Amino acid sequence: MAGWRCEGLRWPGGEPVLRWEGGRAGPLAYGREIGFRAVGERRCVGARGNPCPVRAVVGGRSSGGRCPECARLDRVGSVAADGIADDPRVYRVYLAWFGPGMVKVGITAEERGGARLREQGAVAYGWLGRGPLMAARRTEEVLGSALGVPDRIPYAAKRAARVGLPGEAERAAEVAELHGRAMGVPGWADTLEPVEPRVVDHAGLFGLDRVDRVDGVVGALVDGGCVRGTLTAAAGPDLHLEDPDGRALVLDTRLITGWELVAAGSAARTTVPVTVLPPGVQDGLF
Repeated sequence: MAGWRCEGLRWPGGEPVLRWEGGRAGPLAYGREIGFRAVGERRCVGARGNPCPVRAVVGGRSSGGRCPECARLDRVGSVAADGIADDPRVYRVYLAWFGPGMVKVGITAEERGGARLREQGAVAYGWLGRGPLMAARRTEEVLGSALGVPDRIPYAAKRAARVGLPGEAERAAEVAELHGRAMGVPGWADTLEPVEPRVVDHAGLFGLDRVDRVDGVVGALVDGGCVRGTLTAAAGPDLHLEDPDGRALVLDTRLITGWELVAAGSAARTTVPVTVLPPGVQDGLF
């Protein structure tokens, strides 16, 4: 049976989409069963749209799915690495909310809209300002320091925070309060155009009302290993699945990039390594 190589989970609009080598795409629907088996070895996914010249084998636990050389090339010229200081595009500075007291400041190209926030798994967010790249980068640093918020949050912490989220009004209030504090920080609005506060909430889009627990997280794929379950929610790169044994599992789709995947039969069970969360100890896994 021929398999497909996954290129990761994307959020182009109102639904999560799995991208496959060759340009194919498959929208994912909540309530749908997902089942696949990994075949052979995991191969490097390449860099910046180009295939890895040696099709290097990469480790199953690597979230990047790239060999060291391709990882280096992928980072060259990225906004995160400050490699494109002369980028003429307009950028936006944002506040992204992942859970109570868990907010980060970041930047994204204005032309991408909210795609970057969906890819990060932000439950709610609000724009702060817009303008040139380097002014946006400086503002990110100034506001991060002034507000006491980081520029990145580990994915494991984001997953833990999705269980038992406060209501939408509380989420919006925390973002709005930080937005108000940001507007009081002097200097940055001289180089960026401030944006009026409007909180966008992704909980419904992600299906997070169905996330009431996490029993385990898939640690890696292995040759011949299966993943099977019903999709209950998705956020950022993560799929929340209820597997045939009733476990609530999280699959980070960054772990499946570079694998050749074939369909698993209806009798298949999840057989890949899973880090199990002891009952009643949510923070124990993370």
